[in-house]
Amino acid sequence: MGLFDGLLGGIVGAEMATVVNGLIERHGGVQGVINHLQSQGLGPTVQSWVGSGPNRPVTPQELHAAVGPDLMAQLAAKIGVTPEELSAKLSQVLPGAIDKLTPNGQVPGPGASS
Repeated sequence: MGLFDGLLGGIVGAEMATVVNGLIERHGGVQGVINHLQSQGLGPTVQSWVGSGPNRPVTPQELHAAVGPDLMAQLAAKIGVTPEELSAKLSQVLPGAIDKLTPNGQVPGPGASS
């Protein structure tokens, strides 16, 4: 995911870029992550990340529940932290990452990642 790696690395650091990329890959793209989080009850919050206004915060607990314990544990293991630590970090970086990956409120298409 070359384009995303470069974009995310500058925003969230290489370690968290790996995690965000893992989420994106697991859900088939940025739109898949957005759809999944919306289906887990984070619709208005996620829409604020995509839209042009301020990003609503998400708690580590909300994000952990939305992502799911199994995937959170897998992603945490990739970077050597506990799922709880990852939830806390991800709750801080994911809103900004999704915001940057959806410029002008436009979600990139499936082919836009390379």
